[in-house]
Amino acid sequence: MTANRPPGRSTGGSSRVAERERGGKRRFASPLPALRRTATDWLDRPMTSWHLIVAIFFLLLGFGLLMVLSASSIASYHEHDGAPFATFENQALFAVIGMAGFLFASRLSTRVMRTFSFPLVAVSLLLLAAVLLIGKRTGGAKSWIVLGPIQFQPSEVAKLALLIWMAHVLASRRNTLRSVRSLLLPVLPIFLLMVGLIMLEPDLGTTVSLGIVFIAVLWFGGAPWWMFAGLTAGAAGLVLYLATSAGYRSARVAAWLHPNSVKDDSLYQIHQSMYGLGHGGIFGAGLGQAVSKTGWLPNADSDFIFAVIGEELGLIGAGLVLLLFGLLAYTGLRIARRNVDPFIKIAASAGTVWLVGQAGINIGYVVGLLPVTGIPLPMISRGGTSLVITMVVFGMLANFARREPQAAAALRSEGPGPLARFLGLGVKPPKVPKSRKPPKSRKSAPSRKAAQPTLPRKPAGAAGVARGSDNREAGRRYSPLVGGSPQLPRQMEGPARRSAGQQPLVDGRSRRNAGAPPRLRRSGDSLPADRQTTDWQGRSFVDPAAGLRDPRARRRDHDAGRGRDSRRRDGGDTGRARTVRP
Repeated sequence: MTANRPPGRSTGGSSRVAERERGGKRRFASPLPALRRTATDWLDRPMTSWHLIVAIFFLLLGFGLLMVLSASSIASYHEHDGAPFATFENQALFAVIGMAGFLFASRLSTRVMRTFSFPLVAVSLLLLAAVLLIGKRTGGAKSWIVLGPIQFQPSEVAKLALLIWMAHVLASRRNTLRSVRSLLLPVLPIFLLMVGLIMLEPDLGTTVSLGIVFIAVLWFGGAPWWMFAGLTAGAAGLVLYLATSAGYRSARVAAWLHPNSVKDDSLYQIHQSMYGLGHGGIFGAGLGQAVSKTGWLPNADSDFIFAVIGEELGLIGAGLVLLLFGLLAYTGLRIARRNVDPFIKIAASAGTVWLVGQAGINIGYVVGLLPVTGIPLPMISRGGTSLVITMVVFGMLANFARREPQAAAALRSEGPGPLARFLGLGVKPPKVPKSRKPPKSRKSAPSRKAAQPTLPRKPAGAAGVARGSDNREAGRRYSPLVGGSPQLPRQMEGPARRSAGQQPLVDGRSRRNAGAPPRLRRSGDSLPADRQTTDWQGRSFVDPAAGLRDPRARRRDHDAGRGRDSRRRDGGDTGRARTVRP
């Protein structure tokens, strides 16, 4: 039986317990909300996409070179007469070439990509046709062209060419994609021609990769669902037919569908890869300690390198590879979503699906979920041409990441970071607009007015000077010589020079106030005695400064509007002595 608490009894004990509990909750609060806010803030930064794609690129490149070195050392020792690093050196050489391709693709403008997309398709078709004539047969497929010490696979170039060209075509025709003709007529014949040339090698794995590129571009290009569903069903039927058309390919499909009813020879490779993954466990047997690469697992350094990763690095190493490809899928789609150019959206998303799809198929048949098709693991499996083309695709993604509107604005305002400057990926300054050329002068038509005859030049001499002086009399304050000495007196030289810029009084009016040029005085007119003086040629004129010595003359000039302001406005007293010339 519980007794009732008396009224007014303090409940301090329970309140202290509640406060202690609340304080404990505050003290041991979960750090997940803070981590979530930090991650959200970092993902909202303008250069996050570029940082992610570059980090994934270098991590996959370094990890792939390390695993090729580990998985190929023993097989290379037996195949190259005691040279355990021959395969690794070849892969490192292609990595250097791929790095040049990465930098080139990361700085290439989208306009150049779209312009040269069809020539690249034409070149890839010529190479696919040439490999059937001069190609080298390896592993049952005639898919390699050998040029001295370097050999490459034209089908890998065809996948990149198809990606760029289809993205360009669908971006250009995005307003008419509902029409079957505008969507399929330019791209479907080229795709079928590439598939036919590749299957003549024959190479089913590359055909599947090419189909992934084709379907991804159509999906992200905006094809209607009924058209996409029909093409997907047709592609699946084509792959099924090609998989069962040859004996060795049908045996692989049968071993995958009915593993208990086939011979052990068809399942040998799958069994060895599963043994390797089981031997690795969670933490792995150690780097370089795999048993399957010693000759038990065929193609341990190329198609089945994921089994070596699981054996040497365990579940942690295999999970790291899955995490990197998952980040690649997120980053590629993020780049496509944050851009505004339709070509970039299609190319970035389809290129991401291409790489991630290849990785998924490779890992799927290594663990037994899919039939063996021979598709390499991007950036990790041995293969020079595949590595170079994959690095070029990463360069395109890095280029597209820098072209996001927020990233472009940040690079323009703040400049590239240390890593971008080290890689030479700084933003180019805007081009200075070219100055327009002056318009070409048109030949003027002959004037309708009669040309004015050129007056003959005045002869030199005293008479010529006199006639020229008479022509310059208009608008000046001079008059013909009436009297006075031929030379200007020395004491009057300064006032006369200062008065050269003044407007003289004509009949009690200034020239500017009168609104008309001053009237010339004839030689017979009488001049005021207090203002009459002569210039350096001996001609008589009225000097306004001569009467300023008289207070009454100063008042008279002020009343007539010839004050200091008027003199400054009319170009009068400037404090400099000037020689009065006609």
